[in-house]
Amino acid sequence: MSDQSMLKVERLTKTYRTAAGGDLTVLREVSFDLRAGASVAIVGPSGSGKTTLLGLCAGLDRPSSGTVEIAGESIGEMNEDARALVRNAQVGFVFQNFQLIPTLTALENVLVPVELAGDSTREPEARELLGRVGLGARCDHYPVQLSGGEQQRVALARAFMNRPKILFCDEPTGNLDGDTAAAMVELIFGLNREKGTTLVLVTHDLELAKKCGRIIRLKGGVVVSDEVA
Repeated sequence: MSDQSMLKVERLTKTYRTAAGGDLTVLREVSFDLRAGASVAIVGPSGSGKTTLLGLCAGLDRPSSGTVEIAGESIGEMNEDARALVRNAQVGFVFQNFQLIPTLTALENVLVPVELAGDSTREPEARELLGRVGLGARCDHYPVQLSGGEQQRVALARAFMNRPKILFCDEPTGNLDGDTAAAMVELIFGLNREKGTTLVLVTHDLELAKKCGRIIRLKGGVVVSDEVA
């Protein structure tokens, strides 16, 4: 693990306007610093702000106040195009609902991040990643031809395609059966160790959380504990 700060969050707050005209604060004054290659689990009850925090950290949304730095770059000040460039260069994201493109094959889905960057030379690497996640023989299958667990593994291969420095996972085992979930966890942490990828994991699963080096607990949008696992 390096001493470089990969993710620095300072006093992050997110407030939404409600239909009734009031304000709803879902995240309040959250701060933490994560070194390159480290892993952290964000846990807490439903509605505690976990997914909101993940989206802000990944630059998918803007905070109401506070700052987020990824690899030393403050993303809160950036416009959407600049944030998208940082995401493409630095960030991998595994969503609970996969977000695969139904009209593309498994291989084409994995290639999406590099196609967006205009790089059409990395098909062999995409095939290798699909092999790593146990889908080497399914490259030409469409999402509808794959099980939920297989789709999640395609999403994981896609997340590693742009060689992210930091990987955000939102309930990565939430839709998977026990064996598939265990294989998924092995892949995420194996790639984390092998490639030195910083890992930020939102999960309800405390056993999974304990595999991370650190556990941050949220309740009502506030950090109630931050400890070494």
